[in-house]
Amino acid sequence: MPQRTRTPEELQFLADYDAATFPRHAVRVDVVLLTVQGGALRTVLYERSRHPDRGRFALPGTWVGVDEGLEAAAVRALREGAGLQGVFLEQLYTFGRPQRDPRTRVISTAWYALVLPGALSATTGVVADVQVPWAGEAGGPVDCADDDGECLALAFDHAEMLGVAVQRIRGKLAYVPLALELLPREFTLRQARRVHEAVLDRSLNKDSFRRTLLASGLIEPTGARFGGGGRPAALYRARPGARPDPFSTRPIQGG
Repeated sequence: MPQRTRTPEELQFLADYDAATFPRHAVRVDVVLLTVQGGALRTVLYERSRHPDRGRFALPGTWVGVDEGLEAAAVRALREGAGLQGVFLEQLYTFGRPQRDPRTRVISTAWYALVLPGALSATTGVVADVQVPWAGEAGGPVDCADDDGECLALAFDHAEMLGVAVQRIRGKLAYVPLALELLPREFTLRQARRVHEAVLDRSLNKDSFRRTLLASGLIEPTGARFGGGGRPAALYRARPGARPDPFSTRPIQGG
């Protein structure tokens, strides 16, 4: 866009403007990392070493710089906090309840990222199971548990953030090919069904799922097969252009 030319009167107004006249708000981004591993929906959490909520577990996030855009901050949070870049990332929701952070007035724009489990192998955080206590798209906070099944206490309103992310991807799964971001480049129909079942937390009819996915036009056979034995499974891949953009800033109904 060409630089806008401002009038002398407007320039004088801006020179005299005192931002301290109004209350200041701190702005954060927090990122819900989601993957499917072992038939379960999982996320990444970090134990807080400082107050407030020291000892509780939080999503990766960062403060937004004065001269930094929200999407740039979210990308930086992924890169610096989880060592990830170039993954599917989309704006999720804005959390702004006045008392959500006891330090000061903090507004957080939450994002969600979809990754393969292997991308989390080097993370310093805890890869935890997401335990959803509600069915379908009912919504609400969710719980998280470590590999020993121990429930992890979440910091701030991050249980609610995780719940909104689960609700959103469940709602979009039927009409946006998000599941492709949770599958390897080549996959079997069984693997695809298991990813859908993990996200939806319910069983799907094998034959119906196969027909629906093949009729969607989103995938194509590779011509190769996976596994040995009597009848190796056919391998599929996403059709060109079927995967969502690796980085999207399209907001999803914030508030």
